[in-house]
Amino acid sequence: YGKTNLENSNILDLENVNGIISSDSRSEIYVRSDYAEYNYTNQESKFYSNVEIRYDNNRITCENLDLIISDNIAVAYNNVVINKDNSLLKAEILTLNITTKDININSKESVKVIKN
Repeated sequence: YGKTNLENSNILDLENVNGIISSDSRSEIYVRSDYAEYNYTNQESKFYSNVEIRYDNNRITCENLDLIISDNIAVAYNNVVINKDNSLLKAEILTLNITTKDININSKESVKVIKN
């Protein structure tokens, strides 16, 4: 569901968002959130509230995700939790290269890794 933002006509406000980032050479990345803002001018998106990213065997949850198309990155922040192969990792900020799927974790605190 979407509607044009009344304050900025370049922004589309979305609710109950489900998206796919696809590539000819990589598997798809699925993004789900309660809300998002899509910018027509630069094609960047800001997902927020109950954000979930899934690709390969990874599941990442957070409260905010900024998709920066010009840099081919997605930046997850606020309560970032990564689940992969019975491991749980918590971080403050995670940067995902959407082309290579490489992850960079930045955290002021120690990164917590829990393995089951």
